[in-house]
Amino acid sequence: MKKLERDLGLGAVFAISVGAMIGSGIFILPALALEIAGPAVVVAYLLAGLLVVPAALSKSEMATAMPEAGGTYLYIERGMGPVLGTIAGVGTWFSLSFKSALALVGGVPYLVLLFDLPVKPVALGLAAFLVVVNLLGAKQTGRLQTVIVAVMLLALGWFVAGSAPQVQQANYQDFFVGGWEGLLAATGLVFVSYAGVTKVASVAEEVEDPGTNIPLGILGSLAFTTLLYVGIVAVMVGVTEAGAVAGSETPVAVVAEVTLGDWGVYAVIAAALLALVSTANAGILSSSRYPFAMSRDRLAPSTFADVHDRFGTPTTAITLTGAVVLVLIAFVPILEIAKLASAFQILVFVLVNLAIVAFRNGSTDYEPEFEAPLYPWLQAFGVLSGLALLTQMGLVPLAGAVVITLGSVAWYLAYARPRIRREGAATDVIRRRLGRDVVAETEDALDAAAGTGAGGPDGAATDAAGTGAVPTDDVGTNATGGDGIPTATAAGDAAASRADSANAPGPTDDGTDVLVAITRETDADRERSLLSLAADVVRPSGGTVVVVRFDEVPDQAPLEHAAEVQSPADVRFEDRTADLAGEFDVPVEYGEIVSHDTKHAIVNYADHRGVDAVVAEHERLRLRSRLLGDPIDWVVRHASCDVLLVENRGYDRPQHVVLEGDGGPYDPSTVALADTIAGQTGGHVTLQFPLAADQPDARQETIRAYQEELAGVLSAPVRTHVLRADGGELEAPDLVVRTGSLARISGGRDAVQPTAVDCTEVTVYPRESRRPGLLRRVAERLAF
Repeated sequence: MKKLERDLGLGAVFAISVGAMIGSGIFILPALALEIAGPAVVVAYLLAGLLVVPAALSKSEMATAMPEAGGTYLYIERGMGPVLGTIAGVGTWFSLSFKSALALVGGVPYLVLLFDLPVKPVALGLAAFLVVVNLLGAKQTGRLQTVIVAVMLLALGWFVAGSAPQVQQANYQDFFVGGWEGLLAATGLVFVSYAGVTKVASVAEEVEDPGTNIPLGILGSLAFTTLLYVGIVAVMVGVTEAGAVAGSETPVAVVAEVTLGDWGVYAVIAAALLALVSTANAGILSSSRYPFAMSRDRLAPSTFADVHDRFGTPTTAITLTGAVVLVLIAFVPILEIAKLASAFQILVFVLVNLAIVAFRNGSTDYEPEFEAPLYPWLQAFGVLSGLALLTQMGLVPLAGAVVITLGSVAWYLAYARPRIRREGAATDVIRRRLGRDVVAETEDALDAAAGTGAGGPDGAATDAAGTGAVPTDDVGTNATGGDGIPTATAAGDAAASRADSANAPGPTDDGTDVLVAITRETDADRERSLLSLAADVVRPSGGTVVVVRFDEVPDQAPLEHAAEVQSPADVRFEDRTADLAGEFDVPVEYGEIVSHDTKHAIVNYADHRGVDAVVAEHERLRLRSRLLGDPIDWVVRHASCDVLLVENRGYDRPQHVVLEGDGGPYDPSTVALADTIAGQTGGHVTLQFPLAADQPDARQETIRAYQEELAGVLSAPVRTHVLRADGGELEAPDLVVRTGSLARISGGRDAVQPTAVDCTEVTVYPRESRRPGLLRRVAERLAF
């Protein structure tokens, strides 16, 4: 890959930066700003210059750390990631192209004062000339810029010195005639006057000694231009009445005619033409480097990175930029589009201030030769002030910025995303912060799961035989659910239960209570597995296992009769459950509920009993579940507690518990479940995380660090495993635990991408209060 030659010294850097600023900002915009703010336009220029300082310092620092072509795009792409980098690159490229076209169209009216010439043809000719100059090389461009800026500054200096003695104090009366709203609106309008101050960073790869020349050039040119702007505007306001200048297409010439006569007008015309041409020249020079840099990062076609063998310039990128400028001059109302571009420039400066925060807090190698002072307060000021200015730009500029943003995102998704595997420093910062937050939440979940209540393991309630089982009486309730048992259908059907209310107390704080929901089809082995799993879950906190068989009868069948008739199968269920309850050293309640709608009955009973979790069987890959939905899916969506869906292939003190990741942080309640089970069975937990082999090193390191930090808070022994498509077999697990996606219970990733295992799998669906919010989920998906 060819590199650009470093042949721009401090003088060229200063000239490019000043030349990129002094143009439409002083020869066109003061007349418009006067109409908005009156004499306070002087303060508007000073305030705008101060608001640029944070971005100028931030870009100076990043330019010394990454002295490469691309400037704003490069810093935002490296700091905030390729998506925002694409937005910054495309948007800034268009913005500079717009500004170049505006400068040329705005400069021609000054020329018309001397010659009767058509505006657009002359502007097109000047644009074509500047494109050719840029094709010939950056050194030629820098030399031309230095000459232009020197002559322009001499003319403007004469204008200020010659006009200052004629300033009249009376012209400053009613200084804040537009109020604070007018001042802020004018500040937002003239803000674009300073946008060029950091454009030299886009050619940082061609700057000699960038660690010194870039900060000096940027900060020196900003200070000089701010004082020059304030001086010129102060003179314009002080020597004429506001009405004489406001709205004029050539405001500086109007003032010069009053104070300096014809020769002053000639000097101003020369300065205006030189200033506006230099603005256009600097804009073409710097904007053409954006597609060049994006191409090298594979965000744009490779042809834009081609450097001419003879001239050493990115000819394709310059040609495209020149073509865009020519089209804008010929067919588009440039002033309105330039206002849209200025709004986007403010947004880009906001992103610049955020990018430096990402670099300083991320794990990316970042060693600037110059460091911005007052970090991070200066950057925070830049972000807040930029957002405040955006509110003063009006709806149309904001809408234009949104269009550019959406177009850039569409380009990234359609072209760039399949070609890159890269992320910004901010992504790493966010991922680390989210990881720390999730680890802290996991500690809380582990403490809750291991809490000891009054009925803890050592003091568990037992029956007279000492089995630990608390059998229910065989007492039926009436059709209204009697004894406090709730109704169990969506249409208001009553539920009938064989569980006596005396053995179904309300919620307690003694420990974790788990409802095991079974049906007539659940045989003894499967029931034993579910009961054993539930017992391991409640044992550390001294909770209770509640085993309930839910029977569903046709709508036309009276619940009273169904509840009164006890079949041999019912007796076998009670005897079998009583025998199973005796195998575990935890309190066990059991009973039966008959209803017209099982799913409503489960949810209603779980809510009435106040359990912390429902354990139920579920076959994820069953055809009926995938096509028609399973009744248990409704339970997942409506239960007020956690729901544990079990693919039941047996459960016998699992030693190897795999916590399966889905590409995001592990859910705290799911981690607590895996840790609790492994702790009760004397096993270990494997933290599995899917990670493609071509992922960025920073992401792999952060994921490993997150797993290690998470392992430090678990009580059971922990191993880590990165699941890759290119290999890395996982030791056969005894139990797989995962977090379910609420939006895809029966299909989607939960169903089509299971771990290939031959063991019981538990999918945890946390209750509503434990589910992260939408913004948190989006952040986790983007960061992890």
